[in-house]
Amino acid sequence: MRLARWGAAGEERPGIFASDGTLRDLTEIVADITGDVLSDDQLARIRAVDALGLPVVADGVRIGPPVGNIGKLVCIGLNYRDHAAEAKLSEPKEPIIFLKATSAIVGPNDPIRIPGNAEKVDWEVELGVVVGRHASRVDEAQALAHVAGYCVFNDVSERAWQMERGGQWDKGKSADTFAPIGPWLVTRDEVADPQALRLWLDVDGVRRQNGSTADMIFGVAFLVAYVSQFMSLQPGDVIATGTPAGVGMGCRPPVYLRAGQTMSLGISGLGEQRSRTVMG
Repeated sequence: MRLARWGAAGEERPGIFASDGTLRDLTEIVADITGDVLSDDQLARIRAVDALGLPVVADGVRIGPPVGNIGKLVCIGLNYRDHAAEAKLSEPKEPIIFLKATSAIVGPNDPIRIPGNAEKVDWEVELGVVVGRHASRVDEAQALAHVAGYCVFNDVSERAWQMERGGQWDKGKSADTFAPIGPWLVTRDEVADPQALRLWLDVDGVRRQNGSTADMIFGVAFLVAYVSQFMSLQPGDVIATGTPAGVGMGCRPPVYLRAGQTMSLGISGLGEQRSRTVMG
């Protein structure tokens, strides 16, 4: 099942993709796609609806983040072996956790605003894991039962702020528009193996990242269980699980985003984003 939110920023409405590929208005079933409708029971209720009988959403409408009122964006650093190598850093013994401000969240195709004082804005395609059930100190064997589904995530980063401004990663990760999510949420029943997904990213048509979730150092189930040891995970929270090699700072010489460029990125089965960079 593919769920999406559509409409103007801050006024998004819930949607579901019907069997004919069209986006349908889900408003008569749920008010929005937020944490309270991501439980297995609630998703089963939505799944039982005849989506072909719902109103069609007009072509060309803006697609927003697939989950509203996200409480936490929990990110994992250096979680791909090839990315750790290109950063010339040792593979972590335990997951590196940082938080990204929810004020950075935008839709999958919204403009990415480059702050006027930014120097090194970079890209990172990542698998996003959307929590569906409260999780606190869960075992790895039970972790995926707490997942509602998966989505595409771009962890846009300002490397100078991240690496050169006192060692706090969050400040380089949280500028407005630095967290495009979507285009849709794919429920976990349609993702047979989250460790077998191809992910890629192009800048102006040039392939920069081309990886697989099979190369994660710490897999999705481990990450959900691990993060839940340190903080409770609430329905609607998102875990961004790290990025493969090919980021701008890993190029020789480094390559960073500038205004007027286009990023295209996607994950197999989870859809694609297309964002234009602008001065912000």
